[in-house]
Amino acid sequence: MTAEVTGHKDLPRTDDLPALPYRMALPLRRAARPYFRRKYELTVLHEDRFPLTGPLLMAPNHLSLLDGPLLGAIAPRMLHQLGKIEVFGGLQGWFLRRVGQIPVDRSTYDVLAVRRSIKVLRDGRVLSVYPEGTRGPGDFSRIRTGVAYLAMVTGAPILPVALMGTRLPGGDVEGFPPAGSRIDVVYGEPFAVERVPFPRRHSDVQAVAGQIGDVLRAHVKAAVDETGHPLPGWRDQKDPDD
Repeated sequence: MTAEVTGHKDLPRTDDLPALPYRMALPLRRAARPYFRRKYELTVLHEDRFPLTGPLLMAPNHLSLLDGPLLGAIAPRMLHQLGKIEVFGGLQGWFLRRVGQIPVDRSTYDVLAVRRSIKVLRDGRVLSVYPEGTRGPGDFSRIRTGVAYLAMVTGAPILPVALMGTRLPGGDVEGFPPAGSRIDVVYGEPFAVERVPFPRRHSDVQAVAGQIGDVLRAHVKAAVDETGHPLPGWRDQKDPDD
């Protein structure tokens, strides 16, 4: 690995953090992949665009509860994903941590979650972050700054991912699509933004987030055109805090 990838002493420092566990997730991925392919009419397009080595920031749109488990099972590499801290209690929380997932407290600026995310990328692994921040129409119309910040800190390439069918039109963001539903997963071309040393101005991060949003919106539109599979659109009872 290059010094750029393993620069754990750069700010924010990550050399004091332990590596996230993930080995428990590997057999679960092998079991879950055929399960999802049996349950749904699943098509994955352009998997050859998925880099098989090095740090990677996956940037999927977000439609339903199915998105995380599905991507975690079918992605060519093991994913570390961020999840709201409310679901990390008890036995479920223990399990999520053991399979390498990262709890984040959305009520504040969660420095530890950010540092753990940076460490994943500096370790040359894959981190999946929803740029929209919440489940919604899945069109990347709203982009938060997290992906931009992580890309600027680490230099990790960004992989656009378009999910279609993980929520049906009129479906509930808290639910799953019925068995047999058509689901398309379309990978985009990886792209990178310039790595920026500390300090990083908020206005610069916002500007880069806007540029990333343009690429993601173009990708999801192209994916809809390619597959003929429309997005579900807004729902009145969407979850604003996912």
